[in-house]
Amino acid sequence: MRKIISTNKAPIAIGPYSQGKIVGNLVFVSGQLPINPIDGEMPNTIEEQTRQSLKNVMEILKEANCTSKDIVKTTIFTTNMDNFSKINEIYAEFFDGEYPCRSAVEVSKLPKNALIEIEAIAVK
Repeated sequence: MRKIISTNKAPIAIGPYSQGKIVGNLVFVSGQLPINPIDGEMPNTIEEQTRQSLKNVMEILKEANCTSKDIVKTTIFTTNMDNFSKINEIYAEFFDGEYPCRSAVEVSKLPKNALIEIEAIAVK
């Protein structure tokens, strides 16, 4: 089974890709920038951007009938690894102690000059 996931509660894709996709019992969530889907604005601080990116991930998962407990892997892209402790602080708020596997990578630039982008893989 393959199914595209789309919700207006997360920012629309800004390129030729899907917000998410279900393949069998796996749910793939494309990298989410910290864009507020209501007004299209991006917050300024790394804490606010981390929170918004994760909210966007969770809304797409919700559309696939999943929660944060279903996430098995995330990847974080950030433009400044010096923000890692701040990212971790916000990230921990979204999970109940059973954290998914994770990679974190510093990149030179992200779309729309975001400070962070987060993608996820979940199991239904």
